[in-house]
Amino acid sequence: MSFDIPLPSGHYIGGRHVSGSEAIEVTSPSTGAALGAIPLADASVVDEAVSAARTALTSSGWAGLAPRARVRAMHAWADLIEAEAETIARMEAVCSSRPQAEARVGDVMTSAEQIRFFAEFADKEAGTLVPTSDAAFGFIDDAPYGVIGAITPWNFPLNMAAWKLGAALAAGNAVVIKPSEMTPWTTSYVAELSVQAGLPEGLINVVMGDGPVTGAAITGHPGIDKVSFTGSTRAGAAIMENIAKTGIKPMTLELGGKSPQVVFADCDLDHTADCLVRGILPNAGQFCVAGSRILVEDSIADALAAKLLERFAAVVPTDTLADTAGFSPIISGKQLRRIDGIVQAAVTQGAELLCGGSAFDREGSFYRPTLISEVTETNPAVTEEIFGPVATFQRFSSEDEALQLASHPTYGLCAGLFTRDLSRALRITRKLEAGTVWVNRYGRTRDHILPTGGWKASGLGKDLGREAYHGNRRTKSVLIDL
Repeated sequence: MSFDIPLPSGHYIGGRHVSGSEAIEVTSPSTGAALGAIPLADASVVDEAVSAARTALTSSGWAGLAPRARVRAMHAWADLIEAEAETIARMEAVCSSRPQAEARVGDVMTSAEQIRFFAEFADKEAGTLVPTSDAAFGFIDDAPYGVIGAITPWNFPLNMAAWKLGAALAAGNAVVIKPSEMTPWTTSYVAELSVQAGLPEGLINVVMGDGPVTGAAITGHPGIDKVSFTGSTRAGAAIMENIAKTGIKPMTLELGGKSPQVVFADCDLDHTADCLVRGILPNAGQFCVAGSRILVEDSIADALAAKLLERFAAVVPTDTLADTAGFSPIISGKQLRRIDGIVQAAVTQGAELLCGGSAFDREGSFYRPTLISEVTETNPAVTEEIFGPVATFQRFSSEDEALQLASHPTYGLCAGLFTRDLSRALRITRKLEAGTVWVNRYGRTRDHILPTGGWKASGLGKDLGREAYHGNRRTKSVLIDL
């Protein structure tokens, strides 16, 4: 399908586009066609962006602006994003796995909501007066960090940018942000819209590039006061190592997941099957909270498996620029081959392939929904974050066994639980090792007040919620003798 919207060019620094040699090709996952190329920001370009961010903070007085003025500017920005929904949705769909039809009514509108949500904290959250002796006056003051370095992934490019930018700006910071080199353009476009809405030039600076060069330059830059990253656990570990080597600074890391969906025999079977599918097949399973380990009580396992196979078989692979949404492509041929490699290794090690296990026979990078059973705890389909439309299916006969299977040695991002027994739901929820638990549903809603973040190697700190706003401000204890 044709694409007739001009794409942003180069980096966006200090309110203007900065060109560079085109070093990284961007392709369509729906067709494999080349779309264009972006520059690779080295340390000197990142340094320019950090300097622009610092200058914008100082010259505009953004951090010290009347809080309600920050709120108004951010609301105007959100209004512009909504007004440009058609353009942004097409720009998101052309190079990502996000269907245009979903992005227009979902991703774009949710991003605008997130910006408004965080904006409202600016004039409602403040320091805390604390009890001391009558001879003293004590309080906890808070202030923005200064310049936030943000790095976002390719799976939900716009949403990931919005929740990082919204929290950081509402809290009074400037941002240097690097979108994924595979999905670079919507982040740059919404940064331009922020200036049109009245936010100071240079408050948001977008640098194009990859992780090893550009990402490392951001996380190791002495002028970056805090790092916020969403991506794989392996990349998060590399960021922690780089920060430790180049100078200690705080960080928020939302990392990988291998989340269980635990199903008890007293569940509503059809409703549960629909939820399980929504937990693994949207965006072709390319989301960190994907419920990729399905754990089912023995007595209903066969019936539930049959319902899942029926639903898996019904998906239709669809170009992301189509007028109606369908099953998403894998972001790249390289990622598709990685997914298939893990599936084939799982089968080699004794797993049974119930469905899928191969690419669709069509152009683009589309992988069939895949369900794997007869897996052990050491099978790669259980241990590895596959990041594709692949789920394992395991059986249990007791609560204790379900909890044992649900616990993962590496990850603890999310978990799902399906039961009509309220006591069991509360009992199991308390024992599940996860930063978020959904009961009789699976997946995030537009309740932005709920923070997201993982346990174990699934991350540090929180995105979204009140916690994300406060995570972009640092505290200072003050005690005054009277």
